[in-house]
Amino acid sequence: MNKIIFLIGSFLFVVHIAVAQTTIGIPSIKNYSNADYNAATQIYDVKQDKNGILYFADNDGLLTFDGSYWKLYPMPNHTAIKALAVDSSGKIYAGGQDEVGYFYPNQNGVLKFHSIRLLLPVQAQQFADIWDIVILDNQVFFRTIEAIFQYKNNHMIVFDAPGGWRLLTKAGSSIFAEDKVEGLLRFNNGKWISQLDKTNTAAMHITGVLDYNKNTLLLTTFTNGLFLLNGQTLTKMPLQHESILNNDLVNCASKIDSNQYAIGTASNGLLIIDDKGQLIQKISNAEGLQNSNVHRVLSDQDKNLWLALENGTSFINYNTSIKHIYPVKENQTVSTAIRIFNKSLYIGTSNGLYSAPLDLSKNDVSYCNSIFSEVANTKGQTWSLTETNHQLLLGHQSGAFFINGNNAIPIMTKQGAWAFQPIPATQDIIAGTYTGIELLKQEGNTFTDAGKINDLYESLNNIAADSQNNIWASHPYRGIFKIQLSADRKTIIRYTKYTKYDGLPSTLNNQVYFIKNKLLVATEKGVYEYNAATNKFRPNAFFSPIFNGSPVEFMTADSMGNIWFVNNQRVGVIDFSKANTQKPYTVIYFPELTGQTVKGNEFIYPYNNENIFIGSNNGVFHLNYSRYTQSITQLKVVLSTVKAIAEKDSLLFGGYFLSDNQIATEQNLKQIISLPNRFNSFHFEYSSNLYAQKSNVEFSYKLIGFDKHWSAWSSKTEKDYTNLPYGIYRFSLMARNNLGNESKPVNYTFIVTPAWYQSAWIYLLYLVIGVLLIELIIRWQKRRFAMHQKKHEEEQARLSYLHSLELDRNEKEIIALRNQNLETELQFKNKELATITMHLVERGGILINIKQAIIALINKTKIPDLAHEFRSVFRILDEIEKNADDWNHFAIYFDQVHNNFLTTLKNKFPSLSPTDLKLCAYLRLNLSSKEIAQLMNISLKGVEISRYRIRKKLNLSTDINLYDFLIEATQSTDKPS
Repeated sequence: MNKIIFLIGSFLFVVHIAVAQTTIGIPSIKNYSNADYNAATQIYDVKQDKNGILYFADNDGLLTFDGSYWKLYPMPNHTAIKALAVDSSGKIYAGGQDEVGYFYPNQNGVLKFHSIRLLLPVQAQQFADIWDIVILDNQVFFRTIEAIFQYKNNHMIVFDAPGGWRLLTKAGSSIFAEDKVEGLLRFNNGKWISQLDKTNTAAMHITGVLDYNKNTLLLTTFTNGLFLLNGQTLTKMPLQHESILNNDLVNCASKIDSNQYAIGTASNGLLIIDDKGQLIQKISNAEGLQNSNVHRVLSDQDKNLWLALENGTSFINYNTSIKHIYPVKENQTVSTAIRIFNKSLYIGTSNGLYSAPLDLSKNDVSYCNSIFSEVANTKGQTWSLTETNHQLLLGHQSGAFFINGNNAIPIMTKQGAWAFQPIPATQDIIAGTYTGIELLKQEGNTFTDAGKINDLYESLNNIAADSQNNIWASHPYRGIFKIQLSADRKTIIRYTKYTKYDGLPSTLNNQVYFIKNKLLVATEKGVYEYNAATNKFRPNAFFSPIFNGSPVEFMTADSMGNIWFVNNQRVGVIDFSKANTQKPYTVIYFPELTGQTVKGNEFIYPYNNENIFIGSNNGVFHLNYSRYTQSITQLKVVLSTVKAIAEKDSLLFGGYFLSDNQIATEQNLKQIISLPNRFNSFHFEYSSNLYAQKSNVEFSYKLIGFDKHWSAWSSKTEKDYTNLPYGIYRFSLMARNNLGNESKPVNYTFIVTPAWYQSAWIYLLYLVIGVLLIELIIRWQKRRFAMHQKKHEEEQARLSYLHSLELDRNEKEIIALRNQNLETELQFKNKELATITMHLVERGGILINIKQAIIALINKTKIPDLAHEFRSVFRILDEIEKNADDWNHFAIYFDQVHNNFLTTLKNKFPSLSPTDLKLCAYLRLNLSSKEIAQLMNISLKGVEISRYRIRKKLNLSTDINLYDFLIEATQSTDKPS
């Protein structure tokens, strides 16, 4: 009995193993839930147009997705959409309860629904959900349970169901339908004809009709498995594992490659089989699918898969160079060690070592159909796998083991072992352990523990050997150790510790490697190298421009000499086979793997160019590097939205260009929009429909008419411009991936019109007003100038008048001063003349007195002849009296004082004698007759006679005062001028 139970259990185990034996490489899956697309949960169908935009049938309407942005377009009656189809012109046909038609962009590129329901007969205009839509040539078929509608040349024809339409699909150039009563039918010449005897197909409930080969169709059924139909012959398709469909319902099927088919099930996810019925891949919840009820499958333009699910949608990067390998699907384990050895793939995890046999005839081992099993005696944390002398060593938390098939044989179990370093040309192996280094010896296929090498008690998780057989090891927190061993490698001759004081940027997190004959250290600030001359470390000149001082967590070289690394949690490679114009290498990063490595235990295993393994927190990533770099997927950029921002946002462009009523890739002149000036801020949204490489894509943009240069490359998918002046603008956008491939630019042109006060007519008006203003200003300026000139002239006249007055005043002052001076001078000369006159009078008086005194003396003395004796004296006195010099001197001063009185008088009255003139001068001086008599040495009577004689000469009457006459006669010249 026990044997029977054992045999049954063994059989079930084998069946389970057989069923589960699919390709070990699982493509990455991206799940989108209703929280992502903000609509109802269930997705019923998915389609793609020629520009790569995806369309999803949802309970809330039509969903679109361009790689970055989701948009929802409800039906007019807000009914659910269950099926979609896209024709060559870009029309998206859809239907719901009591509504049928298509979505098509308007002139602004915004999708609008166009109903064709009214083309149906009135009695057919009420119907339930449309479940299938198929396009063949220029006709569109819509399936409800009760009827199929044919839309052609703007007419609708209704085909009622005999028992209930359950399927409508296309295979090759034919349209097929399945009726509950009539079975499988084919549309031919406007009629539905039986494709197969209804007794054979009516009970099968066919869910898919696919091309198989030239004359054969592949039929999928709801519960009965798969069949091949050749003409009228129906045969069961043999499946390698028939049981995979026995307990599940097939909802849909799609041909995704020349010999591969994707089958969507109700509870088992997606199954991918080949044309021989062999299961290639099973993708369900266990593999990362968010829901296992698959309504529809789409193989997109890049041969990747989109699933319409009961809960959301999922993207399967099926045609990919990067896949997941899960050694334990049911348990998320960290993978820290990987090795291909003896045609098996070994993966060391945080919970043991697992292996899977490989078919190495496949260049890409991720396509191998295999299952993983646990290697015995390896429960616990594994650290490393090292191949040495055709044997595989395992570093484990329990010690050191060597692998024999699917069994681990212990070598050393005293302590945990991190890593191993074989000594070239010897059978010795140095093991880095939790407490130092251990010596292992190999003899053929057996290993022995030669004991701990004393004197160094450090946990050394990373070791390397240089060309002088020095052992280098690192401690994550204490620095790097250089160890010199004895010849038999049983003792340490010397060891040196290097820290931040020996050239390293830090004592922490250093990893040592011997690559390209150099001892290198991956540090927190780039790669450093050992300088034997100074016994210190320094930055490596080759790596410095590559890493720019950023952290490097791991490095290794492949068989081609390329260097694989983890830099700041980014996986990359320095590929020396891809030189460029500036450098003999190319640095390629893999954005899909950013942040996926195990922090603190990063690991890359480059087996060959088709098989690069990267340890992660959940399983292993497999990279086919050759395929990755040879990818020829055309990179496209999509401008999905343009909004004008004002007091209320306005959608200007909805993502579709139109040309001749066809969806185009470039903007038509009719789509160039002109906006009023208040719309001067704009929002652009864009993306790339390279869905599989979303993380690889960067964008650069330029607003021609505003920006002078293209922007820096960035993963940002939106851009805003604010306060643009009026003008013509063209927003130009490009995308590129991590391999440097660039898309063609997409352009969107728009016009911001001037405000009313900025238009040409207004500017012309401004010009006219400006000219008039200038003319008015000129006239005003002229008037103002004239006024100022007049004021200036008046002011000048006033100033001139004031100046003349000032001159007159000054002149008068000068004249007054001159007159004052003249008067002063006249007074002086009058005084001088008076002095002279007085002198003359006094002298005359003295002379008379002297003469009289002498005469009196002569008369008194009575001396005879005394008068004769004084005769000479009297003669002298007479001569003195008669001396003309005194008179001449007097006349000069008199004329100067009295303005040529004598000259004027002589000129006017030439009959006057000198004696008369002398008397006139004395009269002018207002001298008395006595004084005049003394001066003239005559008697008073003689003075009177002389006055009489002068009056006579002047013809003066007796009533005229002689003095007044003389004054008046000389008045014009008497006063100073």
